[in-house]
Amino acid sequence: MTRIATAPNDRGAAVGNAVEVRGIVKHYGTTKALDGVDLTVKEGTVLGVLGPNGAGKTTLVRVLSTLIKPDAGTAVVGGYDVLRQPKQLRRTIGLTGQYASVDELLSGYENLYLIGRLLDLPRREARARATELLERFSLTEAAKRTAKTYSGGMRRRLDLAASMIGRPRVLYLDEPTTGLDPRTRNEVWDEVQRMVAEGTTVLLTTQYMEEAEQLANELTVIDRGKVIANGLVSDLKAKVGGQTLQVRPARPADLPEMARCLRENGVSTATYSADTGLLAVPITGEEQLTAVIGVLGGRGFAIAGIDTKVPSLDEVFLAITGKPVADAEPVPSLAKEPVA
Repeated sequence: MTRIATAPNDRGAAVGNAVEVRGIVKHYGTTKALDGVDLTVKEGTVLGVLGPNGAGKTTLVRVLSTLIKPDAGTAVVGGYDVLRQPKQLRRTIGLTGQYASVDELLSGYENLYLIGRLLDLPRREARARATELLERFSLTEAAKRTAKTYSGGMRRRLDLAASMIGRPRVLYLDEPTTGLDPRTRNEVWDEVQRMVAEGTTVLLTTQYMEEAEQLANELTVIDRGKVIANGLVSDLKAKVGGQTLQVRPARPADLPEMARCLRENGVSTATYSADTGLLAVPITGEEQLTAVIGVLGGRGFAIAGIDTKVPSLDEVFLAITGKPVADAEPVPSLAKEPVA
């Protein structure tokens, strides 16, 4: 894992978009990891980047972090150009990769204090910031222990704290909660939401659909190095099929007649399942929902329950890419890649 910490100054030009990517291309030999990627991240928001195994998500993060150079295209982060202003850009960003990387011979407190000093924070501020983040990530009791005694989850939290110590304008989180238990994952989510509320912009790659729904304002789906969908979570779900009204009759034997009744009234998409005991009707809005219930009620059918179901983000992802979400993305060797 590569982690870039950030300095709290040198804020660069004011921009409405914190990240602007246009036509980014990156080859590894004959493999095109990124194939003309365009995306925008508005200031103070979270963009969730989803994609199947090998889609190019981590490569994109590395380009935007100045760790590798793109072969074509432009990218501006925090007002700085990735190729022309890499030093200034690095002072505005934070990065936490897929695996925790901390100095095992130092304590948790020493890890954070050292990074703060490397970022030119005054001693008093570095100490205060280290103490604050240890408390936020529930590491205060282990602050004086060497990191080699930490569990995997504790190391992960320490790594996240390290990427945040400089209060970055733009934070890249590449699979940030991989391997964390639910409680720790929620702590990370809380901290990300707190930082966004304070003005930080986040680009999040994740394989957890719940995480994307919890944190992201908008989503971008990448497959084979190309952006194949983007928009609000609700908009992407609507493209897949919108809502489905589920009606449970008080008498399961009424299901066939209820479906027939709706078809006679122009609802040809009504279906039912004797196994689930549910009548299912795709709907596009409240008016249609009200009309369906009115037809059934007007014909005297007794209804035991009504619910609406929207596509899950997993279903959206599968519908868009034709692939399930993978657990990891292999990263090509960077041994020969120059750092800008």
